[in-house]
Amino acid sequence: MSTFRQLLQDSFKSNDTEEWLDVHFTRPIGLVFALFWNKLGVHPNAITILSIFLGVGAAVMFYYRDLAHNIMGVALLMLANFCDSTDGQMARLTGKKTLLGRMLDGFSGDVWFFCIYFALACRLMPQDIPFTHVKWGIWAWVLMAVAGFLFHSPQSSLSDYYRQIHLFFLKGKEGSELDNYQQQRTIYGQQKEAGSIVGQLFFYNYANYCKSQEKRTPQFQSFFKDYMAKYRQGEDMKAFKARFLDGSRPLMPYTNILTFNTRAICLYVSCLLDLPWIYPLFEITVMQGLYVYMHRKHESLSLSIARQMDDGVIPQEKGKE
Repeated sequence: MSTFRQLLQDSFKSNDTEEWLDVHFTRPIGLVFALFWNKLGVHPNAITILSIFLGVGAAVMFYYRDLAHNIMGVALLMLANFCDSTDGQMARLTGKKTLLGRMLDGFSGDVWFFCIYFALACRLMPQDIPFTHVKWGIWAWVLMAVAGFLFHSPQSSLSDYYRQIHLFFLKGKEGSELDNYQQQRTIYGQQKEAGSIVGQLFFYNYANYCKSQEKRTPQFQSFFKDYMAKYRQGEDMKAFKARFLDGSRPLMPYTNILTFNTRAICLYVSCLLDLPWIYPLFEITVMQGLYVYMHRKHESLSLSIARQMDDGVIPQEKGKE
């Protein structure tokens, strides 16, 4: 019989890709929830749907300026995040993975933050722009739209992509969800022929999601294409695999920062202080700076290893250079 610690470890995607706060706080609570809901026979998809309602409820609370409503917003969003962690941990421990589950998992976080940005825009509109006597008005919507669509969304999608890449090199295809546009378009065509409306909807959007990730990572795409070609030809790629993991591992903390916890903490603090404009500015400045750094480092790593492969240079093991 597995101990709680063993189950917790089994519920991680990997030690490399787990954030400290998740390891010591979110995941243990998520596992308790997972064991409880699994005992009651509740499917992970039902928990994901619950998280959507909790996240939307949090957004409604953040619309109000008083402390009580904002504390309720913090509590609801934390519960939503626990549920989001729970469904993934349940799926990994029980093998209850479905197409609908994949669709809902990606959809839930988008719904939370879309509603949060909407609520914050409504909250800011009648307030004065800092250090002026001018109302935010329409500029509240501009600020939230820029922060959400032009910064938050690309940051989240690329950080998720880099984590899946790392998991692929670490654990293989079965341990990651690294997909590509062409593959997903093929599946979309199969779903269309089968007449599956849900399948068409998911794979059409997911294929475009993969395409956007691939367009932003040209150096990695080139390296990965050559790497897989050599791998399929039977060449020994262990040294290149290890070199990539050594370079990718230090970037994993950045992918974690750009997902949920850091932005959620900033959201909590800015709303509790009744300074909600700080949150989108944090997205546009600090988070975008980390995003640019992470992207450049990952592309540079891919280019460096690609050149080694082209030149026939076998990377030395870390510590033996």
